[in-house]
Amino acid sequence: MTPVTMTNATLSDKASALRALHHGARPLVLANAWDVASARLVEEAGFPAVATTSAGIAYALGCADGERVSRKEMLLVVRRIAAAVSVPVTADLEAGYGSGQEAMVRTTRELVAAGAVGLNLEDARGKSRRKLLPLAAQVARVRAVRETGQAIGVPVVINARTDTFHLGKPSRAAGEAVERGNAYLEAGADCVFVPFVRDRNVIAELVRGIHGPINILAGPGTPTVEELAELGVRRVSVGSAPMRATLGLVRRIARDLHERGTFELIQEWAVPFDELQRLFGAGLP
Repeated sequence: MTPVTMTNATLSDKASALRALHHGARPLVLANAWDVASARLVEEAGFPAVATTSAGIAYALGCADGERVSRKEMLLVVRRIAAAVSVPVTADLEAGYGSGQEAMVRTTRELVAAGAVGLNLEDARGKSRRKLLPLAAQVARVRAVRETGQAIGVPVVINARTDTFHLGKPSRAAGEAVERGNAYLEAGADCVFVPFVRDRNVIAELVRGIHGPINILAGPGTPTVEELAELGVRRVSVGSAPMRATLGLVRRIARDLHERGTFELIQEWAVPFDELQRLFGAGLP
């Protein structure tokens, strides 16, 4: 496919469009992509934006999740995705590839240079991700992203993630998520991402307490998109689950082929060759 050239004005429009999707009549639902092929299929399905999954990209590159892929490697994939789709792209950039504000400035500038207009930013750092960053430090990092976007003329959409349900004390997780989420919103975040929450009552508590859009990581055990909408959730994503499901299918195909010598799964699930040729621009009739 021919790469799409995007000016800062074009990217600014895409950022505004992505931001508006958090305030529509329905929640913004995102099927996370990990490469150009998955991103194009997501766009073809009708989604108004493409979100990447850091874990999915890491696995595709042969790495574990947790900033084991460098900023450069991650953004090379994001760049290819952004050039291949017409909808806004928001990138999961983990904890931003650096602890201080200077790292956030660089990450934001390189994100925009790659053609993306939004990012996830975690408040836990490092390969172990065993400890939350101090609140003041994360607020400063969020503010640095916001100010950098303004300075370059692209109002980057910040999905500020808090891992209180993963790393905090269970009895304080909801309260701390509300405290951190509101602080991130005040610093310039557009949405607060609270993963690892499944209970309807807890989700409702978060919606009541956080004074802005919230993003829930959905999957088995979480309420449906319709139920999340009724609770007031404004953004729903699925993280690395589609990529992991794809790998599950590949594993089944490999085992069936190796152990039984059969092709039924390939026949059932493979997208036709000509269809993919058309999707990726071969111009077949």
